[in-house]
Amino acid sequence: MSFIFVLAGIFIFGFLVAVHELGHFLAARLCGVRVSEFSIGMGPLLWHRETGETRYSLRLLPIGGFCALGEDEEDTGDERSFAHQGFWKKFVILIAGSVMNLLAGVAVIACIYATASGFYVDQVAGFSEGFPLEGEDGLMEGDVFYKIDGWRTYLRGDAALFLRFNDGRGCDIEVIRDGEKVVLKDLPLYRGTYDGQEGRFGLMVGAAQVPATFLTTVRFIGYQTLDFIQQVWFSLIQLVRGNVGLSDVSGPVGIVSTITEVGSASKTALDALENIAFFGALIAVNLAVMNLLPIPALDGGRVFFLAIDALSLLLFKRKVPAKYQAAVNAACFALLMGVMLLVTLKDVGQLFMRGGS
Repeated sequence: MSFIFVLAGIFIFGFLVAVHELGHFLAARLCGVRVSEFSIGMGPLLWHRETGETRYSLRLLPIGGFCALGEDEEDTGDERSFAHQGFWKKFVILIAGSVMNLLAGVAVIACIYATASGFYVDQVAGFSEGFPLEGEDGLMEGDVFYKIDGWRTYLRGDAALFLRFNDGRGCDIEVIRDGEKVVLKDLPLYRGTYDGQEGRFGLMVGAAQVPATFLTTVRFIGYQTLDFIQQVWFSLIQLVRGNVGLSDVSGPVGIVSTITEVGSASKTALDALENIAFFGALIAVNLAVMNLLPIPALDGGRVFFLAIDALSLLLFKRKVPAKYQAAVNAACFALLMGVMLLVTLKDVGQLFMRGGS
């Protein structure tokens, strides 16, 4: 059974890569840009077919893919190459892959939530003995969390996550109380000893159910998508602050391993399918956001250089030389590959450790 879940993980990666590259491909076609090759996978060629001006190919390694648009053909005179296009066509083509990943994630979430009977949000469920902030000027039982330290609590589990990374020296909390928003700035919510345990805040977080209607279902599909996006930013900020490290980051091997664990822990085949699909939606949204980060070698980095070129043309009547962009992209790509290799080795090591335990 675990082998099936491994195949499911590989399929999810392949599918999301295909969707991403399909976004670039469709946008290029709509913009009249020539596509010389559309490939799923990297490495040795397994299959290909020539149709018109485009070569469609399938390659051995399901870890990537590409959509060849003639990006380095400024000197060939081909007016339909990507290099000869204006700012907006290039911008649309570059972001189209991430947009497709995002839409794929939303579509999966919509399918899962279509049969939901209700949705859950975080609320204050009670307090430990001696909790000093209970009352109208503080927190009250039944308060529904809205924001914690500026982070929106869309769904069940968000409040516990944001409180976990709070420094324990007070925080800003917004709650919904009797249908109205209550803002508690600089609330002296400090970590202490409650119920015999140190480092606790002294409040209990429970779940409030919101019944499913057509409108609430649409709203919570949006909430889930926004929550996935917010988790990416929150994780990146914690990584920069040093609250999480490389050991907490997963690559393809770690993600496939997690998918296997999620599937194996499910009680029924239907539950496994739903849980894996949900995790796939999370990956899809993560890929959409990460690809748009302004990091050279990613789509967001290319958009960043596109903006720099436009600004340079406006101010100095010339673009940044392509050789400098290529050098920065190559260096960042090598760095990203190095980080990915370290993460993959870490994931493989953890996998073998779990297998031997």
